[in-house]
Amino acid sequence: MKMMDRFKLSKTKRRLLLAIAAAACLASCSGINYYAQAAHGQLSLLADARPVDDWLADASTDAKLRERLASARQIRRFAVEHLGLPDNASYRNYAALKRPYVLWNVVAAPELSLVPREWCFPVAGCVNYRGYYAKQGALDFARELRAGGDDVQVGGVPAYSTLGWFNDPLISTFIHYPDAELARLIFHELSHQVVYAPGDSQFNESFASAVEEAGVERWLAAHGNDAMRAKYAAFSVRKADFIGLLLKIRRALEQNYASAAPVEQKRAAKARLFQQLTNEYQELKRNWGGYAGYDRFFAEPLSNAHLASVATYNDFVPAFRALRAREGGFPGLYAAVRELAGLSQEERHRRLHQIGGTTAPPKARAAPQQ
Repeated sequence: MKMMDRFKLSKTKRRLLLAIAAAACLASCSGINYYAQAAHGQLSLLADARPVDDWLADASTDAKLRERLASARQIRRFAVEHLGLPDNASYRNYAALKRPYVLWNVVAAPELSLVPREWCFPVAGCVNYRGYYAKQGALDFARELRAGGDDVQVGGVPAYSTLGWFNDPLISTFIHYPDAELARLIFHELSHQVVYAPGDSQFNESFASAVEEAGVERWLAAHGNDAMRAKYAAFSVRKADFIGLLLKIRRALEQNYASAAPVEQKRAAKARLFQQLTNEYQELKRNWGGYAGYDRFFAEPLSNAHLASVATYNDFVPAFRALRAREGGFPGLYAAVRELAGLSQEERHRRLHQIGGTTAPPKARAAPQQ
């Protein structure tokens, strides 16, 4: 059966693909190739997915996978009934892929700056990464950026959201996560379908992180046991420790790059700080009893690209927590966040800093795409 015979695209989705095709027509040859691989990768993912109920009814489905899919189905139902997240076809299908990640993101930043490069796309707006469904494509693009002098990171991505344009499936790249972490991921990705401000990753990711945080807390209270809660608490502590370390080194690098020191001195300080990051991570691992879950962060030589986006997922989380408390729950939070999404980015960030009781940092300009 041909791939396109296995599902039908709505008028809206056809328009999206046409928009992608139009953008490709305006792009360079490399741009056309990029959009082609993105469209093919998305359509292949959809074609490979089939309903969770079909997998569960199939006698040949592995027992462990059957258990994970049943858990995901229960989590998906909880997302609708208790968190007010979209009740649609997303995460109700499952796709088994023959690769460890659904795609690989390329992040880049100048040699002496933590302001990431940006690339702009239809619908999503401007974001600080480019995603590739084949790792080699990501590595090839990373090589071009490094040749131009940028710091670059290539990182595998287990899941992403198409913002409701397509029915995002459960994928083999994350289905075997522990229940609480699986819930965290599903809640996060569904949050992007509630509110999304094109070009404002800091707002979008912090909002989704705040929803996942509160959602998992509520889900564990309803469906967790003492062992699950203890395991997720340990996961959360390790995550907070690691992010705290990254933010500390990031602040030191920002001070280094903003100083009036000669370039060679900045480069030497940069090298020392990344060695400090490596050393302090090893100390964290000892404190965690040898847990190595963040080792893949160090798979490539450390660079500005590793830290360029670390604040994106966390900066406004305290503001969204406060906003949820003020609005009395998820429905009020979503209404307030939709209102914020309609403002200019500058005004949106000003209000979030005010709500969270934080001071806005000096405005930084995004590094232009290459």
